[in-house]
Amino acid sequence: MVDLTRRFDVLVIGGGNAALCAAISARRAGASVLVLEGAPKFYRGGNTRHTRNMRCAHDAATEILTGPYTEEEFWKDLLLVTGGQTDEELARFMIHESKDILNWIVEQGVRWQPSLGGTLSLGRTNSFFLGGGRAMLNALYRTAEELGVDILYDAEVIDLNIEHGMFLSAQLKQPVGGRTEVRASTLVAAAGGFEANIEWLKQYWGEAADNFLIRGTPYNRGAILKMLLAKGVQEIGDPTQCHAVAIDARAPKFDGGIITRHDSVVFGIVVNKHAERFYDEGEDIWPKRYAIWGRLVAAQPDQIAYIIFDSTVVTSFMPTLFPPIAGATIAELAGKLELDASALEKTITDFNAAVQPGTFDHTILDDCATQGITPAKTHWARKIETPPYLAYPVRPGITFTYLGTRVNKQSRMLMKDGKPSANMFAAGEIMAGNVLGKGYAAGIGMTIGSVFGRVAGREAAKNARN
Repeated sequence: MVDLTRRFDVLVIGGGNAALCAAISARRAGASVLVLEGAPKFYRGGNTRHTRNMRCAHDAATEILTGPYTEEEFWKDLLLVTGGQTDEELARFMIHESKDILNWIVEQGVRWQPSLGGTLSLGRTNSFFLGGGRAMLNALYRTAEELGVDILYDAEVIDLNIEHGMFLSAQLKQPVGGRTEVRASTLVAAAGGFEANIEWLKQYWGEAADNFLIRGTPYNRGAILKMLLAKGVQEIGDPTQCHAVAIDARAPKFDGGIITRHDSVVFGIVVNKHAERFYDEGEDIWPKRYAIWGRLVAAQPDQIAYIIFDSTVVTSFMPTLFPPIAGATIAELAGKLELDASALEKTITDFNAAVQPGTFDHTILDDCATQGITPAKTHWARKIETPPYLAYPVRPGITFTYLGTRVNKQSRMLMKDGKPSANMFAAGEIMAGNVLGKGYAAGIGMTIGSVFGRVAGREAAKNARN
């Protein structure tokens, strides 16, 4: 049983990758550490449970990476996906620190596997966790426990006692050993965003948010974020910006995870409920564009869309939990999707007529494009003409939100007056908006969590000693 009569050096609120990296880092620096995970033990880890890989800079090929990925290339990729909406100092700091994380995370018990192929195109840039996110998470918990980190599950925090930018204590909903107050010299907030709080999402998205599916944990309701902002911490980020992908419309409301995501967009076309295309399906390499499709679908009527392709491409992408809907003809497929058959037939006929000859290669920006239609498909355009015709219904799948706490390079929270907090740090999704103003590229969320988690733990331990 955790002794809450004592005062800990570092209190970590959260239980995912960022929280565990912070806890381990602080403990290795000699601090006493308590982790409060709001979820039950089985559901511990927030969105980390559903992850697969991490994007880190490295100067040469390794056993698990096929070539170098320089800091400058990483920066250019981040600049591209965010449209320049990023704190350059923090982003470049994160990228530089990511080079060391590749080895540091292994020292904490995490193991890598060779990269996956297919449409992911990540063999050079991203390292994949052996066993996926849950195995990675279990390794971090095991290391934390062996180091002597105290961990409480079902530990929902309902209030934070903060005075003049200094954290004093946290209040638990349920008593532990007869006590509900947790005292610590420093705080690391690593409790995620507010993506599972539908009512909060509706403040910015309106009734459309009712049709959003939450890819990850139902426990990321933004309670800690809301408390911090209410108690003087400076906010960062657009509340409407988030990591949102197109996931199967048949997925559960929460916790569907990676197996509900669709990577088939580049192999076909995407239409809305009026059977109309609305965006270039071949704009760029998939890992740089997959996270825009949630927002694109969210902007469509009733927040629903359909990925349409034919039988020639069914083995070209990773299958999902749900099978595609099939029709021997376009009209039959339209009937099953409850779309207007003549409208879908016209959309596909017009698309096929616009496809130009080229050499298909999904690993590069190839020369298979359309001509004379809007929107164009600028790469990987091939005719949809071989039955059976197939489709996936998709809705916006929210992974995490970008509204968060402002931090500096020490992961220290900044207060609304611009001054650094006396003893409060943040890591992971709760501060991701410092790096991600908008957009996303595969694996960056885990990079943010690992880098700033490690820094936050180290700095919190140093702060506690002082």
